[in-house]
Amino acid sequence: MVAKALRSSGHPILAHIVPMRRCNLSCTYCNEYDKVSQPVPSAVVLHRLERLAALGTSAVTVSGGEPLLHPDLDEIIRGIRTNGMMAELITNGYLLTPERVRRLNRAGLDHLQISIDNVTPDDVSKKSLKVLDKKLEWLAEHAEFHVNINSVLGSSVRNPEDALTVARRARELGFESTVGLIHDGEGQLQRLDERRRSIYAAIRDLPKPFYTASLYVRYYESLVRGAPNAWHCRAGSRYLYICEEGLVHYCSQQRGYPGIPLDQYTQADLDREYRSVKSCAPYCTIPCVQRVAMVDEFREKPKEALLRFFPPKQGGDDPHGLPVPIRMLTWLLMPPENSWRRPLARKFGKAALWSLRVK
Repeated sequence: MVAKALRSSGHPILAHIVPMRRCNLSCTYCNEYDKVSQPVPSAVVLHRLERLAALGTSAVTVSGGEPLLHPDLDEIIRGIRTNGMMAELITNGYLLTPERVRRLNRAGLDHLQISIDNVTPDDVSKKSLKVLDKKLEWLAEHAEFHVNINSVLGSSVRNPEDALTVARRARELGFESTVGLIHDGEGQLQRLDERRRSIYAAIRDLPKPFYTASLYVRYYESLVRGAPNAWHCRAGSRYLYICEEGLVHYCSQQRGYPGIPLDQYTQADLDREYRSVKSCAPYCTIPCVQRVAMVDEFREKPKEALLRFFPPKQGGDDPHGLPVPIRMLTWLLMPPENSWRRPLARKFGKAALWSLRVK
């Protein structure tokens, strides 16, 4: 997926589809659900997946509402995989059972995320560790896919220390752990106070993959201080949000723009939105969009991007904290001008792309 994205900017990296807007919960801060919607017919969803594949999409995230309420979710996941795309699922986890987890294995799911808001249910959210811990144990025992547990910080969460408890429990079970920042109805930051910033720092310092660590450095370090980020959002191009009506939007918090039916979305639309500037970007807290933007930052200016993702230690000139494989690839694929490594880099790059089946 990353190799293909580095090779070309003309296709979506990640698309987000909503086959089910209805949810079995009603978290007070959420604006992405209702209580009445019927599931989108599976034939309609499968057609949309074919259209996304035709646009060159690499990965598809299924969410809602609550996607586990959709009667044909397994068929949808298989449809994603059949069309050559990675399959991801965002769920509140309430409907998971050992057999449901095994069905997701058989369908070919690659990645699952559950956001847990607190330790004990309250009037804000029932997505609680106390309720979901047994579900997490079932995932640890049966899941053949990657699992991420996202804890949440923000003004709507009554006990911010709960986020650290959730993160530590996720690590204990062998899952990846991330932290999300509560945003308003337009995806904009709700500033963290000193207490919440210290909790964020504790979660940030837990072991995590380098791409998650770099996301925190690139975006979250500014946002937790209430400071804006300078970046180019590629929503509508590298990231697509497809609502239950089949319309393309920038993201879940900017529904209505551009609002074009997926069947009518063309390469010209992708190219236009790749260049367009979004006024909401400086204080955006939507990590899906930020992750795909990091790929193009690296693609266009790799050395500058690495310095942003992995800032050097004080007094240093080289990015700090790069994993050994990244250091090796940087040394080989980004040699200085007139370096003896440049012909070797060209040969290695072609071989690497060929091995990953990227033309």
